Amino acid sequence: MLLLLPNAASAYQLPSRGAAAPRRSSLASCVIAPENPPTTTEYPPMAPFEPAKRLAGSGKPTVWGEFGQLAASTGAVNLGQGFPDWQPPEFVVEEAQTALRTGYHQYTRPAGHPQLVEVLAQRYSKHLERPIDATTEVAITVGASQALYLTLQALIDPGDEVVLMEPAFDLYYGQVRIAGGTVVPVPLEVDESGRQWTLNANRLEAAVTEKTKVLVVNSPHNPTGKVFSADEMAQIADVVRRHPKMLVISDEVYKYTVYGDDANHQHFAALPGMYERTVTLSSAGKTFSVTGWQAGWCIGPATLLKPIQLMLPFVQFCVSTPMQQALSRVLVKADEPYLGHPSYYAWLCEMYRTKREILATGLRRCGMVPMEGQGGFFLMADTSSLEVPEKYLRETTPAAPDGVTRDWALCRWMALEGGVIAIPSSPFFSADNKELAGRYVRFAFCKGDGTLQEASDRLACLSGCDVEALKNAPVMGS
Repeated sequence: MLLLLPNAASAYQLPSRGAAAPRRSSLASCVIAPENPPTTTEYPPMAPFEPAKRLAGSGKPTVWGEFGQLAASTGAVNLGQGFPDWQPPEFVVEEAQTALRTGYHQYTRPAGHPQLVEVLAQRYSKHLERPIDATTEVAITVGASQALYLTLQALIDPGDEVVLMEPAFDLYYGQVRIAGGTVVPVPLEVDESGRQWTLNANRLEAAVTEKTKVLVVNSPHNPTGKVFSADEMAQIADVVRRHPKMLVISDEVYKYTVYGDDANHQHFAALPGMYERTVTLSSAGKTFSVTGWQAGWCIGPATLLKPIQLMLPFVQFCVSTPMQQALSRVLVKADEPYLGHPSYYAWLCEMYRTKREILATGLRRCGMVPMEGQGGFFLMADTSSLEVPEKYLRETTPAAPDGVTRDWALCRWMALEGGVIAIPSSPFFSADNKELAGRYVRFAFCKGDGTLQEASDRLACLSGCDVEALKNAPVMGS
């Protein structure tokens, strides 16, 4: 074995161009070391590694992994995950290119790029009908998922309870668990028509205990597409007022996609007395078809935003500077007339209204009953009339090792034999409420019209309908 003496190792570095060659006296000397040097200390082997206990259960296979693999392996039409399959508007792309060309390449302010937080403060001052301070009441995050993560980390302690209205976006459950909290589920109810999800304020009140710290409100709602009415929002606020320690996280990432008749987006923080208790979350990805940009934000009183702002430099120094700069321009440009509509936002709502109807019409013709939805780009359907082959009901999968629920079995049947990916609704319910999910599956309609029609045709074939006859049948209202 050939060893370099430590004081001579520099002799084996190449000299820089133009530098004088090292003198002979400075060259390294060598020693011969024995091939098997004597061992003086015996150490025990490394102990088996175990992840932090707060991550327990986080590494299990998921519904997203299972149905993502099915989509890839079968070539099925993917109406599962909620990402658009088209390019963003040209004005959005142009602003991103402008930001890159004009030099926004270095770190910006950790709590948010000055131009973007100023724009958001101006817009939310109007939305919430109160002045919003860009410096202390706005925080920019890596998408709305990180906004939720940081808000939960900042607001709750181990043992605190977080109330979720179910079905609820499955990300909520994992993030509450990692923060040390406990989910308290309150199921939404289906009205007498069998098509509308409704809030039971008495059940919500009954779920609140001395340990309750946070209520999560999500409107427009994932996965149902429900937009909570003004009356329902007022009932929720009444519950919050009766409990001095209760705070609210209002997830509003679909706020610009409210298209239902007589439906309007209600900013929860704008209700009397709610601003001081509420952190509002949103993002740009769903609105502008740029889910990969990963720019989200939190809006709220300085007392609630300060701990979130303090945490930001510990998770990343800042969100991408050019993306933030672009969004500071995009949000404003979207207010201008667009493709014959008063604004891009108005065009967006009309586009999603049309796409929802294309899918809803196809599902009705296959025997499913589309549940009512007024916003977002998800549709839940009642599949009670469909008969799931017995072999699918008896399956187990890595993500459902104890056996699949009916909704899960139906989605596997649709994927493997129908060539269409949808998401079962049971992952959006807590363990004790999964029996409520059996009839429902979720479809994403943020896809091209041709894709939605192809999915409808495939489902018609699977359910035994005459596809050509269906194509010629009149379109009914939702």
